[in-house]
Amino acid sequence: MAKWVTVWGNATSVNERRPETYARDITLRYPVKCAFGGNAVRLHFSNFCGTEPVTLNQVTVAPAVSDREINLKDAALVTFSGNESVTIGAGQEIFSDEIPFRVKPKGGVSVSFYLKDFTLMRSAVVITGPLSKGFYSLGNRALSSVLPVESTRSTNIYYFLTGLDVLTGDDKRCVVCYGDSITSQSWPDYLAMKCMDDPYNVTAVVRRAASGTRILREYTCITYESYGLSGRHRFEREISSVSGADTVIIQQGINDIIHPVGTDVNPFRPMSDLPALSELEAGMEYYIDIAKKYKLKALLGTLLPIYGWRTYAPFREQMKNGFNDWIRSYANGKADGVIDFDKLLRSEYLTCEFAEGYDSGDHLHPSEKAYAAMAELAFGEIQK
Repeated sequence: MAKWVTVWGNATSVNERRPETYARDITLRYPVKCAFGGNAVRLHFSNFCGTEPVTLNQVTVAPAVSDREINLKDAALVTFSGNESVTIGAGQEIFSDEIPFRVKPKGGVSVSFYLKDFTLMRSAVVITGPLSKGFYSLGNRALSSVLPVESTRSTNIYYFLTGLDVLTGDDKRCVVCYGDSITSQSWPDYLAMKCMDDPYNVTAVVRRAASGTRILREYTCITYESYGLSGRHRFEREISSVSGADTVIIQQGINDIIHPVGTDVNPFRPMSDLPALSELEAGMEYYIDIAKKYKLKALLGTLLPIYGWRTYAPFREQMKNGFNDWIRSYANGKADGVIDFDKLLRSEYLTCEFAEGYDSGDHLHPSEKAYAAMAELAFGEIQK
């Protein structure tokens, strides 16, 4: 038997608004490392955060030879209801046709798509990590074997492409990592690599994370709209579009605590945005209920140390610790498990701060060493 499983994916969020947020006559190429093989693929594109239609003029999928190079001999054109070109309306998402295409286990696959006309580059997400790097190149390079160095630049912004599904064995599955900038950085990539180290691996890792996002709030001003959508505008849509998932890891809530500073400091970040602890818990319970609706195990990640962050204050520390204690109770028995990232990364001597070597330097985001440790911890939990 065979089934569709998403082997790679990212959230759809809002790219920062700038005067130059329109592009034309460019090709985007995203190399993807596939956790396991299959005999067909389908692509998921999203313009959910867009305010104008987006036209993909030509889309290809091909074996990746290197970051910028593809095996053109085995490339395939991707179609949409039989058409080579497709327009995605504002706020809309689409899947491609099912494309016969051989994917090798742990194989590299590159998706390339050409934008001929002026396109609003708004539906996008910034992602970093050892498996996360894309490219854009001038002109139509969807069927170019190598992107020319002189007209190509790398990018960690993922535009429009939000998922790659593979028709694979019935024993395969994927785990969704949901959250904010902590999860849009490296630990899901390290988790994917850890899974792929197993020659009998049956697990893919799909990331659904966007920097700055909160469980309960979102910004309506153009200054901060790139901080993304609230949980009720993200969670169900993002997990429901993942094929073959059986587990979601949720690590979110710190931005709800650290963002509000008062209108005397920032007119867009009033203290009224600071939730009560009970509101944060209710927001997480909403996530758990939706996960259960889609028959997913809900694993909750504790929030990380924040001592030294620019908005740190004792009342924020108290709220974070209260939320973590509630998470450690398995959300009063509602969740299926807890991944205690906080206990893993905090200092033994001052538990409000990162242990030595685990702070990236901003006192909010972990170091690469810490992200690798988070992946090790998460790997053990998803095997249970």
